Amino acid sequence: MRRYTFPAFLPLALFTLFFMGMAVIQFASPDMPDNDGYYHIKLAYLMRTEGLKPDFPYLPLSILNQDEFYDHHFLFHVALIPFTFGDLRLGAKWAAVVFSALAFLAVWYLFHKQRVPYAWLWALALLGISDAFLYRMSITRAQSLSLGVLALGFLWLVERKYWRLGILSFLYVWLYDAFPLMGVLGVLHLFAVAITERRLDYRPLIFIGGGILLGMLINPYFPVNITFSIQHMLPKLTDATSVRVGNEWYPYDTGQLLKNSLPSLVAFASGMLALGLAGRKMSARTALALLTALLFGLMLFQARRFVEYFPPFALIFAAFAWEPITADQKPDDQSQELLAPPQKTGLSRISYPAMILIVFVLVTALRSIPAAEKSIQGSKSYDLYAGASTWLVENTPESSRVFQTDWDDFPRLFFYNTHNTYLAGLDPTYMQLFNPGLYDLWVDITHGDVENPSRYISKSFGASYVHTDLDHGNFLDQAANDAGLKEVYRDGQAVIFEVVAP
Repeated sequence: MRRYTFPAFLPLALFTLFFMGMAVIQFASPDMPDNDGYYHIKLAYLMRTEGLKPDFPYLPLSILNQDEFYDHHFLFHVALIPFTFGDLRLGAKWAAVVFSALAFLAVWYLFHKQRVPYAWLWALALLGISDAFLYRMSITRAQSLSLGVLALGFLWLVERKYWRLGILSFLYVWLYDAFPLMGVLGVLHLFAVAITERRLDYRPLIFIGGGILLGMLINPYFPVNITFSIQHMLPKLTDATSVRVGNEWYPYDTGQLLKNSLPSLVAFASGMLALGLAGRKMSARTALALLTALLFGLMLFQARRFVEYFPPFALIFAAFAWEPITADQKPDDQSQELLAPPQKTGLSRISYPAMILIVFVLVTALRSIPAAEKSIQGSKSYDLYAGASTWLVENTPESSRVFQTDWDDFPRLFFYNTHNTYLAGLDPTYMQLFNPGLYDLWVDITHGDVENPSRYISKSFGASYVHTDLDHGNFLDQAANDAGLKEVYRDGQAVIFEVVAP
């Protein structure tokens, strides 16, 4: 039987398509889609200019203070360094495009190595699987590289490449604090093998666990990395804090999910249908994909941030579930050619599964890419707080502390101004864990529940200046009646007060 060889240019061609698709979304707006990207690109810049472990005095009243600072995205920031030459905003946007394209290529590589028919078509479906997923992949954060790591981890689990799994797990710890997901993947693999092959295979867990343990112990920030990981993750897992965190930790309602991720739900449902149509025993690989998609689906119902993982793993499950049905209709090769054997001509050369998949890719991409563009276009202006930050740099002593009325203003303030230090940032629990009483006082002040707040701002927080947006009306009313606060700057985005009397 005639065999087709794998086109050497295919990975590059796919990467180019992924790159172009994500660039179209990313540059639908000059703005960055998320606050945290400003922090990540600026810290990468500091790592390039000051060393891989720069001083971090910027959040002294949090568990990220100078003595306890842990860069829990260390390798991600290293990967960002090449994008810190020139305009940091543009560098951050291009980094998001490149990293998401690499993650999508990793999913294709999983399909290719597992000889999934039409692997390149299945991979291109990532560009339409969910507009919320595409939006999240457009953020300059570690999620995209994390997806690529999990795709490789999945592949090496089913290929039994245990040493590679161990090394990947080690690197995952240094990359991103979502590294426990690799351990979860190993546990799901144990169950998948147990239910399909009636045996227990602990070896992957041993290598994954060993890699994670070494990554924690052999770490540039040991031992504070261990303390931070426990403090940071435990409240999220147990809901042990009443602190209002970012919206990403709260679920979509059903209508939102159907609107922004319908293709991924269709892909998952089609995989379930394929299991019935195949009429054969499910493989351990397919079982692992099913369990992984189910887990991420349950996690997505708890927190919208897991839209980063459910759609691609729903697609991975669908591809593996349909493989027994489509395998008999493809050429006998490893390149997943679209066309059937060459004796057929015209449209008859295209198999029905390929035609359906082509339609799915085109329809969903034409639906999801414009929706993701629209979401990007709704981003806050990239120059938000640029004027206020410039005033602070030019008119305040170096390292003087700024009292902010919003914890999520920190990334932008940090992006424009490393001249000052701040109170809270990246996650409000970082300050709450450091000093619960101080955190509660800060919340009361920012809500406008404290009269003459200047005395507390100075004595309790050690701050000489206050930065607030214009939406904190209650606080602004208190500040207007406080002789200890002098308004020194105002524009259409923010107000700055100087503390003139304790």
